[in-house]
Amino acid sequence: MNCKEHHLPELELTTSQIREALQAILHSILFIRSPGPVAPRDVHCEGFNLSYTRIANDTLRNQSKKKSNSNYLDKKVDDSIEEFLKSLSQIGPELLSGCLTLSFFERRASKQLFGLVSHEEKVIFEQWVLHILVNNTPRPTDDDSASRMERQRIQDTAEAMLRSVFMKVFQYASGVEDRHGNMNDNAGTLDHIPPTMYEFDIRSAKKVDDRENLVSRVAKMPALLNLDNGL
Repeated sequence: MNCKEHHLPELELTTSQIREALQAILHSILFIRSPGPVAPRDVHCEGFNLSYTRIANDTLRNQSKKKSNSNYLDKKVDDSIEEFLKSLSQIGPELLSGCLTLSFFERRASKQLFGLVSHEEKVIFEQWVLHILVNNTPRPTDDDSASRMERQRIQDTAEAMLRSVFMKVFQYASGVEDRHGNMNDNAGTLDHIPPTMYEFDIRSAKKVDDRENLVSRVAKMPALLNLDNGL
């Protein structure tokens, strides 16, 4: 099974916006890709003029074997966001960067050594990749018109970028565009999604700049000439 990757538009948010924005994106994707019927719950963002649909906790409590832990989905999402914030790398005086990947996978039992030994294999069939910039530049707090306009500009820019991510999520889920961004009637096929129950995982990684990769490679290159031997 080939893994299908969906790369979402890059987001640039302030520290106070990042948690709610990532919660909205991750819960929206998890609702769209839920492996079975679930009850929806609409959520209105407190920091954005946006609403999204997520899986209701009551559905999880009814379906989960561990009924006492009805909020495990919230905990898994929130924990992954906190781990992401810890993994951010500095790319500027007030700018941090990171990458968050939501993976869907199924577990398959496979046998080795003539069937005498069996183990479980984790097969990823779909990934959603999101690159994020966190801007720690202090926001103006004065009550003059210039400060109010700057705060509104920051808010409008963040909401526009978040809406762009949501639009791309819906396009990928509905198959409006293919992986090249072109219209494709066949892009809506769900053949890559297994018909059985599957799980998800959220991982974070640093977004390494190409220049950093180049410097690292050059630093590790062996010396072409050893001039000391000729002296």
